[in-house]
Amino acid sequence: MLRFTLLLLLVFCSSLSSSSARPAPFAMRISCGARENVRTRPTYANWYKDFGYTGGIPDNATSPSFITPPLKTLRYFPRSEGPENCYSINRVPKGHYTVRIFFGLIAQPDFDNEPLFDVSVEGTLIHSLKSGWTSNDEQSFVEALVFLLDGTISICFHSTGHGDPAIISIEILQVDDKAYYFGPEWGKGVILKTTSRLTCGTSKPRFDEDYSGDHWGGDRYWHPIRTFGQNADEPRSTENVIKQASDAPNFYPEALYQSAIVSTDSQPDLTYTMDVDPNKNYSIWLHFAEIDASIRGAGQRVFDVLINDDTVFENIDVVERSGDRYTALVLNKTIAVSGRTLTITLHPKSGNHAILNAIEVFQVIAAESKTSPDEVRALQALKKALGLPTRFGWNGDPCVPKEHPWSGADCHFDKSGNNWFIDGLDLDNQVLKGFLPVEISKLHHLQSLNLSGNTIHGAIPSSLGTVTSLQFLDLSYNSLNGSIPESLGQLTALRRLNLNGNSLSGRVPDALGGRLLNGASFNFTDNAGLCGIPGLRTCGPHLSAGAKVGIAFGASLAFLLLVICSVCYWKRRQNILRAQQMAARGAPYAKARTQLSHDIQMSRHHNHHHNHGNTRTAAENGPSLLS
Repeated sequence: MLRFTLLLLLVFCSSLSSSSARPAPFAMRISCGARENVRTRPTYANWYKDFGYTGGIPDNATSPSFITPPLKTLRYFPRSEGPENCYSINRVPKGHYTVRIFFGLIAQPDFDNEPLFDVSVEGTLIHSLKSGWTSNDEQSFVEALVFLLDGTISICFHSTGHGDPAIISIEILQVDDKAYYFGPEWGKGVILKTTSRLTCGTSKPRFDEDYSGDHWGGDRYWHPIRTFGQNADEPRSTENVIKQASDAPNFYPEALYQSAIVSTDSQPDLTYTMDVDPNKNYSIWLHFAEIDASIRGAGQRVFDVLINDDTVFENIDVVERSGDRYTALVLNKTIAVSGRTLTITLHPKSGNHAILNAIEVFQVIAAESKTSPDEVRALQALKKALGLPTRFGWNGDPCVPKEHPWSGADCHFDKSGNNWFIDGLDLDNQVLKGFLPVEISKLHHLQSLNLSGNTIHGAIPSSLGTVTSLQFLDLSYNSLNGSIPESLGQLTALRRLNLNGNSLSGRVPDALGGRLLNGASFNFTDNAGLCGIPGLRTCGPHLSAGAKVGIAFGASLAFLLLVICSVCYWKRRQNILRAQQMAARGAPYAKARTQLSHDIQMSRHHNHHHNHGNTRTAAENGPSLLS
């Protein structure tokens, strides 16, 4: 009985443990240009076939670095398809993610072997490729930590005129929500871009997967640095277990702490210098574990940490702070860097020399606010309706990154709403052939709209009259037809209106005509059907809507009566013609009957005269002898 009870308790605890176990992190890997899913060694990671792109051309790939995933295809974006091209991916669960993009080279001899372009994530510029990136492992990709909150992610590539952007792969890997928390500035409005990630004391590059790291770490790449140079230090390594390594929220792999660099007597300071972008904030993460067998306890290795000659940590005793030897310790500091170099110095204060296991440096980037979703949808509808040429691009966010707004779009930032909106569109003489969609009214902040010199057809949408902020509207020299909507009279801020050179007809709305007296500049010429203001033909009597309805009803009734009369006349005429045709067919028979009747009448007349003659003769001769 006791054994059975213990078994039930074990099963219950096991089920409770499994039910509370953390689910696996979301992971999506895309093999750009691939037409089917691919698995790659040594981890057999699954790469999805290419999807989510807005344009570009698939092609064979040449990997610029041996750390690039062993994929054979890429997608490149020629400038003729527009300056901005994106991967827009849906169904990404809300959370915190590492986003990594590997760049590639097109396997054709006539292509630029080292294209230079910009990369943005969720509208925020995170990276600009620099000349020479193909010879640097850490520059063959870009990686950033970003919060995704609306179920989608947009990754865009912006041409700079130096070759066509070419992408081998995209990875979207979920990490802990608190990963790389660095202080009050950390949060959903901040992106951490990986500047450098080093594993010290080894010459072998590794990913977290190679280290058998926890998947919640995001499969980071660790660039090896065996020594900082000039025989000023030496490597250390151990196979001992490292405690407190793979803990939340960063889940660093244990093997990261099993190698290190230690300074020597010839150069007590341990110094590392790297290039950075000036006038940026950087979050620096330093990793320590006391793995030197000569250190037995606290107090034997104490040092200060300086960044760009400023002391940021004093009296660091790794054993004391971590609690023991072979135990991980992580220190973090975020600083502003004004120059182009970042120098990390470990300065020993007593006892043995300094030790360092790994370094991570992130650039702290403020996430850009996005354009109002309604206005983005309005521009997308306009792009479709006008048949915007592919050279315009119009992919991603219209206003951000600020360095790459959409062609022809003028943006303004609304501090109160914390978003961007469109206040101007200039698309004149761009060979646009479509029509104006009603969605244009969603551009609520539009002040200037210039679509002149195209072949836009159809009517002016009445909804345009709801964009009350419009001051300048130029639709001249198109193929617009129909009447000018009365709603345009509601545009009280309108100062210039050019509708000349179209095929518009009808009366110019009175509200617009009256505005001419207030100094507004309107041009309605070269529209043969327009009337109602000086310079145009005179309109007929102005009728109210009710009168127009009455006239239309009367005309319809008159037409109906005309049709009825015509039908009646036609039927009467048909009857007459039918009677005449029947009479014509019966004429011989009728003539015979008429002749017979005439003969009978003549016979009767003759007999009558004969009898009458006999009577007269008898009377004249007197009584008969028999009487």
